[in-house]
Amino acid sequence: MYHTIFSPMITKKSSKTISPDVVLIGAGIMSATLGVLLKKLSPSISISIFERLDRVTAESSDPWNNAGTGHSAFCELNYTPQLEDGSVDTKKAIKIAESFEVSKEFWSYLVETGIIDSPDAFIHNIPHLSFVWGNDNVEYLRKRYDGLTKHHLFKGMEYTEDKSEINSWIPLVMEGRDPEEKVAATKMDLGTDVNFGTLTKFMFEYLEKQEGVNLYLNHEVDDFEKKKDGSWIIEVKDRATRKTSRVQTKFVFIGAGGGSLPLLEKSNIAEGKGFGGFPVSGQWLVCNNPEIIEKHQAKVYGKASVGSPPMSVPHLDTRMIDGKKALLFGPYAGFSTKFLKNGSFLDLPLSIKLDNIRPMLAAGIHNIPLTKYLIDQVRQSPQDRLEALKDYLPEAKLEDWDLEMAGQRVQVIKKDKKVGGVLEFGTEMVTAADGSLAALLGASPGASTAVSIMLELIQKCFKEAKSEDWQAEFRKIIPSFGKSLAKDAELAAKTRAWTTEVLELGASHYSEEFSA
Repeated sequence: MYHTIFSPMITKKSSKTISPDVVLIGAGIMSATLGVLLKKLSPSISISIFERLDRVTAESSDPWNNAGTGHSAFCELNYTPQLEDGSVDTKKAIKIAESFEVSKEFWSYLVETGIIDSPDAFIHNIPHLSFVWGNDNVEYLRKRYDGLTKHHLFKGMEYTEDKSEINSWIPLVMEGRDPEEKVAATKMDLGTDVNFGTLTKFMFEYLEKQEGVNLYLNHEVDDFEKKKDGSWIIEVKDRATRKTSRVQTKFVFIGAGGGSLPLLEKSNIAEGKGFGGFPVSGQWLVCNNPEIIEKHQAKVYGKASVGSPPMSVPHLDTRMIDGKKALLFGPYAGFSTKFLKNGSFLDLPLSIKLDNIRPMLAAGIHNIPLTKYLIDQVRQSPQDRLEALKDYLPEAKLEDWDLEMAGQRVQVIKKDKKVGGVLEFGTEMVTAADGSLAALLGASPGASTAVSIMLELIQKCFKEAKSEDWQAEFRKIIPSFGKSLAKDAELAAKTRAWTTEVLELGASHYSEEFSA
């Protein structure tokens, strides 16, 4: 379906260059979302998209590479850290839940306008559960539940320590479990499973049909040069012919996942100085037994091991991948010097520059337990991985599971005045002062909050965003635009009722409550 385009590119030896209004680097969920938004806001805008691989969504947006599908903070315990005083901080969870609702608004717009024919192709309703064991963890989950359910975005969450009720929710997790073990669980029926690979492909199919949009696969961005007039000259190499071409543009978005950091460094913008990256790889156990797959119908998240990165939060995850139900457990973390799954082992050493070496060394010193954890993970035997799985499926057997590689993530390292450098476990948008270039670094929650991130980018980098025309179009695409779903309970409920109906996510108490 997607093909490498050769003819529009003009070689470096020519006196001409192509000059799109916008260049998007990376053919994943971020570039697709930004491309569709910009084309809707300004139909005449010209866009060139460059992807180093031979297909779209081949890296972080691929469902087999994505560490989480449908992050809405309903069940992910790393978004609600326990503070030193024992209380549970819910601020990040509320922000992520709000961002996910905004994403659902945009996806509903794509369905209603015919850009996506059927929501069933990429999104499904599935309960989101948190499951813990042990007195301390049960107490934590109870506090988390109490804190979250005070907010309307978590209305409908259930909590129980009753083993029979948990068994009715997730029977496989309870089979063979010690009857004396203290356990607890929360459940949100409003949860979803999202295939971001399929969603991204739909958006690129739409973009390829639009006038002024060109998708160049198997093309790698080599270098940047800022011109005096504020525009950028970008050198792009065709990986098949090895020819280098030049592209001139007024705006560049670097949305290349783990590959964004090296490209940001090449841009040489002052705002990108001092950033480093710490790559983390992952693996899944994928169930090969259809009977076990059919018995489980939920996303079940637990607590991460002490010192582990957030992307390694263990979960027993039901997913729909290419129309087929799958069951995954993991991810098991690991370490590789690659920044991309299809990258080079030289990615990490080549990313070390004079301006970021101090933050990277400082972050390394302060994260020795994390390094030890990753080394231990790499050294795990199949039996070790099975024992981790048995925490969630006590009767698990190794022959029912296959080991598969997950995606590669690059956690952000940034300057810190107190300690020199800190390791961040989120996303970081870096923009040039004049708004001519933006780069997205980091990982989780990533794809689930892509719409909010791209809306923020557009408002920061495009002066037209303040115009009446663009503001009106924003409100068509995102009905809650300019308002806060986190602060307006009635608006949030009505928005959920609408997206639940359009995305065919099944009846919920929201649609029932606001149908009158």
